[in-house]
Amino acid sequence: MTPIDALGVVGVGLILIAYAGATSGKLDARHAPALLLNLAGALLILVSLYFEFNLSAVLMEGAWAAVAIVGLVRLALTRR
Repeated sequence: MTPIDALGVVGVGLILIAYAGATSGKLDARHAPALLLNLAGALLILVSLYFEFNLSAVLMEGAWAAVAIVGLVRLALTRR
């Protein structure tokens, strides 16, 4: 496994942690910890996809990151 592959695997792990936390009730999917885990995971996967391009995966992870960013912006705006 290359270091770039390892980044992608860590990204998958972060997204799975967020998903498992949300489905088990340990994390609220609308709050910063889960959103940050999803964003970091998607970005790490996107980095790995830069080196091994796959259009459908890039689209999926880009959308995943965008949803997390929108959620984080919403949180920031509601706290003001």
